[in-house]
Amino acid sequence: MTRTAGIWLMIGLAGYALLPWYISAGGFWSFGWLAAPLGAGSSALVWAMSGRLWLVGPLLGLGFAAAVLAARRPPLATARGLVAAGALGLATMLGQGLMILGTGTRFGLAEASQPGMGAGAFVTAAALLFLITTGISGLGRGRGDAFVTGLVGLVVALVAVFVFYPMAFILIRAFELKGGAGFGVSEFLPRFFAPEIWSVSCLGGGRWCGPAVNSLLLALLTGAGTTLLGLAFALIFTRTDFPAKRLLRVLTILPIITPPFVIGLALILLFGRAGTITEFFADAFGWEKTRWLYGFWGVWLAQMLSFAPIAFLVLIGVVEGVSPSMEEASQTLNATRWQTFRYVSLPLMRPGLANAFLLGFIESLADFGNPLVLGGNFNVLSTDIYFAIVGTVADPAKAAILSMILLAMTLSAFVLQRQWLGNKSYATVTGKADSGRHAALSSGVRRACYALALPWAAFTLAVYLLIVFGSFVKLWGYDHTFTLIHYKRAFGIIMRNGIHFTGAAWDSYFTTLTISAISAPLTAAVGLATAYLLVRQNFIGKGAFEFSTMLSFAIPGTVIGVAYVMAFNFPPIELTGTALILIIVFVFRNMPVGVRGGIAAMSQLDRSLDEASIMLGANSATTLRRVILPLLGPAILAALTYSFVRAITSVSAVIFLVSARHNMATAFIVGRVENNEFGIAIAYATVLIVTMLAAILALQALIGRRRLRRTDRVEAH
Repeated sequence: MTRTAGIWLMIGLAGYALLPWYISAGGFWSFGWLAAPLGAGSSALVWAMSGRLWLVGPLLGLGFAAAVLAARRPPLATARGLVAAGALGLATMLGQGLMILGTGTRFGLAEASQPGMGAGAFVTAAALLFLITTGISGLGRGRGDAFVTGLVGLVVALVAVFVFYPMAFILIRAFELKGGAGFGVSEFLPRFFAPEIWSVSCLGGGRWCGPAVNSLLLALLTGAGTTLLGLAFALIFTRTDFPAKRLLRVLTILPIITPPFVIGLALILLFGRAGTITEFFADAFGWEKTRWLYGFWGVWLAQMLSFAPIAFLVLIGVVEGVSPSMEEASQTLNATRWQTFRYVSLPLMRPGLANAFLLGFIESLADFGNPLVLGGNFNVLSTDIYFAIVGTVADPAKAAILSMILLAMTLSAFVLQRQWLGNKSYATVTGKADSGRHAALSSGVRRACYALALPWAAFTLAVYLLIVFGSFVKLWGYDHTFTLIHYKRAFGIIMRNGIHFTGAAWDSYFTTLTISAISAPLTAAVGLATAYLLVRQNFIGKGAFEFSTMLSFAIPGTVIGVAYVMAFNFPPIELTGTALILIIVFVFRNMPVGVRGGIAAMSQLDRSLDEASIMLGANSATTLRRVILPLLGPAILAALTYSFVRAITSVSAVIFLVSARHNMATAFIVGRVENNEFGIAIAYATVLIVTMLAAILALQALIGRRRLRRTDRVEAH
């Protein structure tokens, strides 16, 4: 404990005395602050000596920690001292950061102001945090393991700063009184339960219900449908000898690598009033042309296309993880293949099914692009929130109320999921050997999987062939003359005295790839680390902590974007206009997929694996790196794939955060759609699809297939 604390103390002192305390012009990595060590690039120590006495607080915490370590007191006394020292330093940092802003005077200090915190503040805060967690481990918490307590402290701090802090700026508006007369609770419940939000007229014969009921019904149907489709695809991959698995694998991931509005546009050109399929049936069978696509069923169809791959990515690792020995034991007792699947295999897949449904449910609630394109008069909460923020008459209070309704629905689904799973054990991967031969599916289950998955794969293929086709014609749906003009305008290159990227899309393309490549591994790391804590560790507030990790996923991206602008546009943390804010919003927006996939996969790993590693002298960090992570290949792949893809295709969360220096691909595409330049938008989308597909296949090759057993075969039919 003392050695670890000593290391963090030295790091904290270095951050306080050597690194720039405030944000530097051009960013930390430009190292421009080195040219002005006594000016804008000054450390906290220099600023404190220059008169900013409020910056002495963190130094007091570090000094207290140094005194505690130098006193060489008994371990428990030292641990308590470290916790107190770290808490003192962090509390003073938090107080001076939030109270002494760049716009006014606090603490009676005339003209007291300061810019946003920089690298020095970040390093010092991290050191103080880990002094606290090291002291907590010394008190016997987290089995006395500094790695575990440090990981808990780090994730809690990150969620607090980048989820709770920005969301507070939005949610507090829910208690705003009408007319801007301050804040109170008198108007909250009447607005929360307003009849126009919770109307159930559709259940009594009306066309549509209120947006809350519409969203709930849509989310339930989408969650169930995507889970069923994902399970069918996962069973085909792991329990059958289907010959075209590689092609099927590509088709399962195509929808999640599609930029916004493209799926909706493709469905309109297929099933709209003037769509290809609509025209065919009208001419061939005399069917009436209708607008059925613009409403509940159209949005549901688009969401099924968009979110079924997420369920597949979660479920394939869970289906693979079911131990063949249990299936063999069932068949040894004369159970049929259907009985084995129904009473043995399927119950062991419960964690995956529950998490896949939860992700589909929450994705549907928070979906913004599909209802915006295909919703028509079918209102859902996400689009109502968007128009409450950017409409002709902005109503932030209404947006906050609707956001809290979304959170209530998410919390309810989360609680029901926990109750359904219960406290049962689903561990099937242990240190014991088995044959590695999975039981084949019964003929009925196999035919049902084929009947469900193969037509859906064919439909997906047709949609994407049309998307590619649309990028090579002058005007998709009207003028199908072959042309390359859209690609030339977006991705033109001139080879004259070197290579010149003249296309309008190159800048946003390179920026998008760079930010996505940085955010994807960070997202996977934070998500899987959180899953490890939730499955393998016990600590106070674990249930609340698990729910808090889902907050940023449950709220529409538009709200997240606005919240980030409101929270990080001024001190103490100024990030707007930088690439860092885009990376951060992607990490904490997409982290829950890594969390849910990691929980589903880790629930199948028996704790005896951890115990055996620790008994052989390994600590928790080594056990995580050498034992658990190698068994989490599918979860790692799902987290990396999803986070990389969503960083490229997300639109609602970044539409308010992009800048001239850091424009994203989706913002570029939306701009082209708004200017009716559909050809360029579709061409750009096609290039992104090919890029992401290549990246995903490379990730699969890099991570490889998880080997749980000496052989991973399917029993002969």
